[in-house]
Amino acid sequence: MVGAGVFAAWSPAAAAAGTGLAIGLAIAAVIAFCNATSSAQLAAVYPESGGTYVYGRKQLGSAWGHLAGWGFVVGKTASCAAIALTIGAYLWPAHDRVIGVLAVVLITAVNIGGLNRTVAVTRVLLAVSLASLAAVVAAGWSSPAASLDRLTPVDVGAFGVLQSAGYLFFAFAGYARIATLGEEVRDPEHTIPRAIPLALGVVLIVYVVVGVTALAVVPAEQLAATSAPLRLVVEAGSLRGLGPFVRIGAGIAALGVLLNLIPGISRTSLAMARNSDLPRWFAHIHSGRSLPLRAELTVAAVVIILISVLNVRTAIGVSGVAVLTYYAITNAAALTLSAGERRWPRPLAVVGLVGCLAVIATLPVGAIISGFATLAIGAIVRRLGASRD
Repeated sequence: MVGAGVFAAWSPAAAAAGTGLAIGLAIAAVIAFCNATSSAQLAAVYPESGGTYVYGRKQLGSAWGHLAGWGFVVGKTASCAAIALTIGAYLWPAHDRVIGVLAVVLITAVNIGGLNRTVAVTRVLLAVSLASLAAVVAAGWSSPAASLDRLTPVDVGAFGVLQSAGYLFFAFAGYARIATLGEEVRDPEHTIPRAIPLALGVVLIVYVVVGVTALAVVPAEQLAATSAPLRLVVEAGSLRGLGPFVRIGAGIAALGVLLNLIPGISRTSLAMARNSDLPRWFAHIHSGRSLPLRAELTVAAVVIILISVLNVRTAIGVSGVAVLTYYAITNAAALTLSAGERRWPRPLAVVGLVGCLAVIATLPVGAIISGFATLAIGAIVRRLGASRD
């Protein structure tokens, strides 16, 4: 969760809601918490890898499982494009697309080369991200113009606030990765239900501090006009010397997300192909490298295409439609749990389901059409595959 999203999502959120993005952040956090409790409950019942692709199949039927899995693949592929563009926006704004493509090529080469992503590597990436964000906060409050008065008035309606929540949800979505690792966690029935809400709570604190700092230092309209909002926060203060550190930190944080996200998409594609929910061509495991090479290379190629045609805001919007659909199915699956399987009050799943659908409805029309059209393509491919079988 502490990766590219926190460096990028403030811009489209500010464009949608201005200072109201602070309320949007709270709404996104509530929806994320509800989604997290549903994911945690389901992970305790089904401690196996796959996340809502598994939960949907088990609780709602294979078609809903497929929709969730395809939504994950689509949403996270769009996320990869947004993350790659964010790398370019911070490291070399004039050539952000070129840098984004090079980042994807680099990460794909590293993954194919067999880098083991250890806990130590993850901790280093997290430390770099948090250090960069701390530098942003310190530099921002060094500005003589910094003031909490900038957070008011909120001059936008409920629609804009909900739309900003949809964009900011992009920054929270990483907690699903915990649930997808059910087979690789010690005592998953107890560990995952505790880990997801705890991680979400810690990240929310970080986001509130960063978001309040950004609004207190830089006018909302300026945040909305850039793809690298936290760079503006640093440049507005008297500690501008921290700028290179923040830019490099943002790039490293985003690369860390790509390092884990691209293999995650390819592994979900592999699992779906094995169940004939995607063409079985993707189920191939390369004998020499022991990884789904076809799926990995296909994901990288699609991300590169998206980098060429989308901007950060559009990519986040498309990702939001698909990922929120994934979580809507998560909440729907949680609603079918028995009383004995339930660990959290049932109304939380209701709030999560309604919240996901409401936020999807407020995202830009182009993102909604693109997102649902891509989800429909997945359903058609599945139907054609089933008819051939």
